[in-house]
Amino acid sequence: MSMPDEAQRGRGPRPKPPGVLTRPEVESMIRVDHAGEFGALQIYQGQLAMLGRKTGESESVQAIRRMAEQEQEHFTHFDRMVKERGVRPTALEPVWRIAGFALGAVTALMGEKAAMACTAAVEEVIDGHYRKQIDGMPDKERELKQAISEFRGDELEHRDLALAHGATQAPGYRLLSSAIRLCCRTAITLSEKI
Repeated sequence: MSMPDEAQRGRGPRPKPPGVLTRPEVESMIRVDHAGEFGALQIYQGQLAMLGRKTGESESVQAIRRMAEQEQEHFTHFDRMVKERGVRPTALEPVWRIAGFALGAVTALMGEKAAMACTAAVEEVIDGHYRKQIDGMPDKERELKQAISEFRGDELEHRDLALAHGATQAPGYRLLSSAIRLCCRTAITLSEKI
């Protein structure tokens, strides 16, 4: 006769101690951050494809180029972590490639202020996402926590730069911003799992 397990005896599984992340949780963090930085690059590429056609770059286009360079550094870091830790990248990468580029291109076609409104909305969501990850990160994951903290600082600078370049003056700013934030939160949720 077999002994009943803990769940059958009414105790259930022991809860995980606070501040401890399982390997799947860490992999999920790396996967979603890798996907997010990839998506950000696609957004900027879409914006630059449309705005970069103008002769003589405006300050906004120059700012977008600098932000894209930083996003490339973030992506490169997470791409290295994906490879070193054997993390499965999101299966949605082809979707994020198209969706990110399209979002960037469409907002750029609406004008520089709409492109900046896109950046401000995206970075607002990323700030909250990164802050939540940092708050739940154990000391054991020092390298990951340090990278996320540093990148969060860059993302906040991007948001502030977008606001300084007239993001809130974009046509339909409130609706545009709300829609982009909803899309970002959905992409985060999907990329954590898929």
